[in-house]
Amino acid sequence: MVKAAGQVRVPGGGGTRHPGLRDVARVAGVSHQTVSRVLNDLPDVAPATRSKVLAAIEELGYRRNLTARNLATNRSGTLGIVTDGSPRLGPASTLMALEAAARAKGLTCAVVTIREPYGVSVPAALRNLEEMGVHGVVVIAPLVAAAAQVRAYRTRVPLVLIAAGEVSTPGVLVSGENQELGARMATQHLIRSGHSDILHVAGSQDWFDGRVRLRGWAAEMDEAGLSSERWFESDWSPAYAYDLGHTLVEEGLPTAIFAASDHMALGLLRVFAEVGVRVPEDVSVIGYDDVEGADFFYPPLSTVRQDFAELARASLDLLDDATSALLQEEPPRAPTLVVRASTAGPRG
Repeated sequence: MVKAAGQVRVPGGGGTRHPGLRDVARVAGVSHQTVSRVLNDLPDVAPATRSKVLAAIEELGYRRNLTARNLATNRSGTLGIVTDGSPRLGPASTLMALEAAARAKGLTCAVVTIREPYGVSVPAALRNLEEMGVHGVVVIAPLVAAAAQVRAYRTRVPLVLIAAGEVSTPGVLVSGENQELGARMATQHLIRSGHSDILHVAGSQDWFDGRVRLRGWAAEMDEAGLSSERWFESDWSPAYAYDLGHTLVEEGLPTAIFAASDHMALGLLRVFAEVGVRVPEDVSVIGYDDVEGADFFYPPLSTVRQDFAELARASLDLLDDATSALLQEEPPRAPTLVVRASTAGPRG
């Protein structure tokens, strides 16, 4: 595979290119996340593994693309971040994690907030960041409409789109966690606990997160031979879930509920406590996100945990290795199921 120090062959007779982070990972026999940890001098790498990675870097003549671009184009050491300014957990946590990961790489951040109409604000934001000479741009795009405008714009710098369930295309690399799998894990936990009547309180279908979590719940229900017709689209708020909880109490409770966010699960827990519905004896409730304090809900909430720090590091690795990322795209990372006291077997 190696042609000469500092060059690797492109599969299919496409000539050569500068070695990327994934090339180093392949030669060292480790994951690209491990290579990133070595490059960032993080402590959680075994000495023997660190030595293998450093030897592969020396063998390939690997240099970080962002540093090379600095020398060639005089670009600033700045990462551009585009966000819709949502205060909800996913976008806000992703933004904070990106800023921390950028600092670990020695980068500063330029954050631009977009608003409706996205057909105007998205091109303006990306154009402004290009004019600043940023290394690259990471777009936090939970909304389908905003992501469509990002894909329509042709940037002159590497761009990574953080959007659940989307795939990379030329010019737009996609990073994300496998939230569909996370929804399946939550639903599977309820099914394995003995539940067959499982209702889903879905997130807004204008959001990628809401769509993929609904898709995961429905797929797991269908595979188990259970009905996937009983679900409600929300606005992600605990107030919506609180009102829905009253309706469910009046019209008939399922034995289990999968809420697409912990905040909506909190709305359900409150109304059930007020009217005397016991959790998990009368109904099991599981959420998604593992918000801070979820283990202090009453009862402590079963949920699905996302790793925002790892998502941020992986997104910056894509920018760092943009020339070869599409050649060896890795699957999205899996979230973690966290089982607590809010779920149990069905009553009776």
